[in-house]
Amino acid sequence: MITNTTTIRLEIEKGIRQKGHSLSSFGKQAGINRGIISGILNGNPPKSISIRQLDLMAEALGHAEGWMYEYYVDECFINEKADWRRIKAFLLRCTEIGRYDCIKEVLDRLMEDLNNTISIFGLAEELYAEGKVQESLPFYECVIENEKHQHSERLAISHYRVFRASIDDNTEKNLRAIIRFEPYRNRLPENMILDALLQLANVYYNFQNWELLLHCGDELLILSDSIYKVQLESLRNNKFPTSLNAERELVVYYGQGYLIKATALEHLGCYEEAKNHIAHYSNLDWFEGLTELGKKEVEKFKLYAIANLHNLNLLIGNTDNLNNYIQFIEQNPKEVLPSMLIISKAANLHEFNIDNIIEKFNSIIYQMNPSDKSLYPAVYTTRYMILYYQLAVYFFKSKNYTKGMDDLLKSLELAIKVYNKNRILDCISLYEQFKKYSRKEQVEFYEIMLKEVNKDAKIAFSSNTDGSSTI
Repeated sequence: MITNTTTIRLEIEKGIRQKGHSLSSFGKQAGINRGIISGILNGNPPKSISIRQLDLMAEALGHAEGWMYEYYVDECFINEKADWRRIKAFLLRCTEIGRYDCIKEVLDRLMEDLNNTISIFGLAEELYAEGKVQESLPFYECVIENEKHQHSERLAISHYRVFRASIDDNTEKNLRAIIRFEPYRNRLPENMILDALLQLANVYYNFQNWELLLHCGDELLILSDSIYKVQLESLRNNKFPTSLNAERELVVYYGQGYLIKATALEHLGCYEEAKNHIAHYSNLDWFEGLTELGKKEVEKFKLYAIANLHNLNLLIGNTDNLNNYIQFIEQNPKEVLPSMLIISKAANLHEFNIDNIIEKFNSIIYQMNPSDKSLYPAVYTTRYMILYYQLAVYFFKSKNYTKGMDDLLKSLELAIKVYNKNRILDCISLYEQFKKYSRKEQVEFYEIMLKEVNKDAKIAFSSNTDGSSTI
């Protein structure tokens, strides 16, 4: 009976004859010992072929990468038993050249024994640690689908890795990723829960779901404080605390807990309560066990606190320190984008003039090109989307309709890019209020954007949407 392993050997023999080789000359060209080739082709039973040997012979015979891979799966399961050393080498090679069809076939065979999920998970973690995130995903998905212990840490980590890899600038896709991951996040090791909460906070911010963001900040604070107390006790007992093994310094998670809560409260209009949380991260020098990197993070929080206190004062309507705020922004250019977002929002709420401020930071405000196909961080894109909307409102109030419409269309284009349905609706509603001031090219661009919405999102919008922003 001819099997897949027999077929490979027959094709090798056929190729050797067609090239006019002896086993010796073929061995020299392929870089494989003649005796090994003889054992592979003539042994009884035939010697197994490693994936490296198959690749070398394929190259010597003039075949492309991946030659005979679809037949090689049987070579990994000699006598119906899984040879993990051979399987692992084959799977790694398949990830290198994108033969996901072969990966799927091997995984299907392996999953006849669910205990193999342990080995699959180990391989996925190796790939992930090497930065081969996309290559690791089929193996994590295999663990997710086949792990028999539903409360295992292995399953939770697999969900977390897939979640991290799934987050991009598409709001709807991110929502699906969160729904899938959230039931497993509390089963992660503590260090991963910290990182997961930061990732969730970013997505909640992009959703503009302030209640969930507030809850996320609470969880981050509780967990980081608990870990800190354990580490502090170790330090005071002259013991080395257990390594956190997280992506960031512990002080970052603690400070971010308060910063996240302050951000959520600010957007919920609870300004005084937000100030109380800012006070908690404005000076974290007391945090014991800080590394040099940790000390640098503490200095960053001090800057964030200054900027965010200025923001809250503006939102309350206090413009007394606006000039000092502008000087601070000039000294800290990274704060221009988030600060301009609040300054424009406050100007709309309390009707004060910011023309000179817009002019001063014009190059940064308008450096984002919505049509650029590059993938920006989702938070970055979201901030620009909201900033352009606030600027549109500001210019419409100032009766600078052309400029307002330009900024509104920028906001709409970004909202479509990240598929933020609420912001798309806001932009369309505001456009309908001021469409009579649109220039011909603006009308044409708007119509193109609407077609994009209907084509990609497959949803229809009404110009009279309840709850949309108005002036």
